[in-house]
Amino acid sequence: MMDKLFEQEIQKQSVFLDSNKISPHYIPNELPYREKELKSIIQILAPALSGKKPGNLFIYGKTGLGKTAISRQVVEKLLEYAKKYNSKIDSVYTNCHIHNTQYRVLINSLNKKGFKDLTGYASSHLYEKLLSYVDSDGKTLIIILDEIDKVKDINELIYLLTRSNDELEKGHVSLIGISNNVMFKEKLDPRSKSTLCEKEMVFAPYNAKQIQEILNQRVKIGFKENSVSDSAINLVAALAASENGDIRYSLNLLLKGGELADNAGDNQVTDEHINTARKIVEEDIVLSLIDTLPEYQQLVLFTIAKLAELGENNKNLLGETIDTWISGEVYKHYTELSKQFGKETRSARWFREYLKDLEMTGLITTTMSGAGQRGTTQLIKLAFPADKILNVMKKQYDL
Repeated sequence: MMDKLFEQEIQKQSVFLDSNKISPHYIPNELPYREKELKSIIQILAPALSGKKPGNLFIYGKTGLGKTAISRQVVEKLLEYAKKYNSKIDSVYTNCHIHNTQYRVLINSLNKKGFKDLTGYASSHLYEKLLSYVDSDGKTLIIILDEIDKVKDINELIYLLTRSNDELEKGHVSLIGISNNVMFKEKLDPRSKSTLCEKEMVFAPYNAKQIQEILNQRVKIGFKENSVSDSAINLVAALAASENGDIRYSLNLLLKGGELADNAGDNQVTDEHINTARKIVEEDIVLSLIDTLPEYQQLVLFTIAKLAELGENNKNLLGETIDTWISGEVYKHYTELSKQFGKETRSARWFREYLKDLEMTGLITTTMSGAGQRGTTQLIKLAFPADKILNVMKKQYDL
């Protein structure tokens, strides 16, 4: 029975030529519509080839705009040129969504450079190890911190890494910070902001026409000929353009659409496959964001989503849908839900910290109201449709 099933899978026809080429993680040799950004990053990093310290660079913009792909591609090419010209340059990449503290960033950086069994040592010891690694042969170490906004003690980390240049006898440390949160730099203290944002770059969203051309390039190398309809490509491009020009989102739609076509035994990806893929991908996006949240933050998010659901059925005096909530009102409902689910109610101070963390994930946005009779207050709004968040949380967390 098993042999038969395996044989069926092996013999099954597929719309894909190479599905890996459709993955958002695949970095093609050419990245269209990013020539200007490519040139700017090269100009910032190239001085390292002649032994000079390259500037620190902060890159920000919405998700799926090629920030990480371009940065890593330029650094990899820089390392090739370093070998060619005998320049001492090295790099290390850290995904701060996973390594989200100063300590974890240092451990990850050292592990990737061959240092092992460092768990348990103090941050100061790890810092000295990193200094000695750079100082040993006077290299330039370029540290890429992707999703840098996820680092909880980011001001301390930036201060530590940039201070290293004052202590090194030979070599340099240079930072590339990448963030999807365009407001992140405003939360840095002035010293960290001036250091990290020494040079900064904003990646603008792709438009529908640009996305369509990028997808056509991927389809040629990832799908068999005529296995994706023009209409499906146009639909994906339009959907991605409406989601801030997110290429990662468009590739996920195309990949999932291809998988659905294969599972159905169809020989072409159509609009129907893409529309089905959209529902699956959007739920996956929300789930991946929620999945990393601690229990207390999950309950705060659930509270906001429940209020947003109620707001969709209520109007204010102007007849507008209510989609923004005062923090005090959210906290009141949070305490009620905590009791309902038999959870410990955290203090208002902790509640405010949870709101900050949720905003950092991009699940909510907060703004301060204008001054009134009772001063300013924090206004909270969901960044995703309430029904999507509630569906995911009800299934995953039995809330």
